[in-house]
Amino acid sequence: MNVSEGRDRRALDAIAGAAGDCLLDVHADPHHNRAVLTLAGPAVEAAARAVTVEAIRRIDIRLHVGVHPRLGSVDVVPFVPLTGSTLVDAVGARDRFATWAGGPELGVPCFLYGPERTLPDVRRGAFTALDPDSGPAVAHPTAGAICVGARPMLVAYNVWLGAEADVATARDVARAVRGPAVRALGLDVGGRAQVSMNLVDPEAVGPAAAYDAVAALAPVAGAELVGLVPRAVLDAVSPSRWAELDLSPERTLPG
Repeated sequence: MNVSEGRDRRALDAIAGAAGDCLLDVHADPHHNRAVLTLAGPAVEAAARAVTVEAIRRIDIRLHVGVHPRLGSVDVVPFVPLTGSTLVDAVGARDRFATWAGGPELGVPCFLYGPERTLPDVRRGAFTALDPDSGPAVAHPTAGAICVGARPMLVAYNVWLGAEADVATARDVARAVRGPAVRALGLDVGGRAQVSMNLVDPEAVGPAAAYDAVAALAPVAGAELVGLVPRAVLDAVSPSRWAELDLSPERTLPG
């Protein structure tokens, strides 16, 4: 889950705390002003709802300032099948969540992504080419809207460019490394150029390949894993590169 808060520690602690035992990891970034919460377990649907209620209570999207694109206080809620479940299961969880969030309790419009369309499609078309799939036809006054997805595992991965690079360079690099397995944005993050990527097929293009693709085009200052990686993705990388790529066994998904 991605929420539009990465600076207020008290708010983040309360939001993360609402997940209970389902919380595996929190990654917060003050420049993106965004946090990624990784949740898993038998009660994950209830945990996602509890996190959403707390985040909407604490985050007013009208006051939000950050470099990352966002539609709402709770910006993205992706349901991902892990061992023992399927994409069909994830679609069911997605649809139940969107019906609930768009209903009387919250009244937040939800846009679905997954088999039908991608998250970038939703970001481009929300409230213009696309109507919400559930909830009101207009954005919630303080919570905005939620992108609710069902998708396979991806890896969120950032590569920082060297001090001599600017955001124009980051955008050029992002454009060059994009492809079927990689989504990328070039951002100015706190005065530093960053290539922010979603590795949507991490077994085809994992952190090492993404890092090397960026490094072939511009000087690199470091890397940042956002959240956790599947163990198979870590195992595909030589342990000698784990530190360079910001990977470790402690930051892998269970199962």
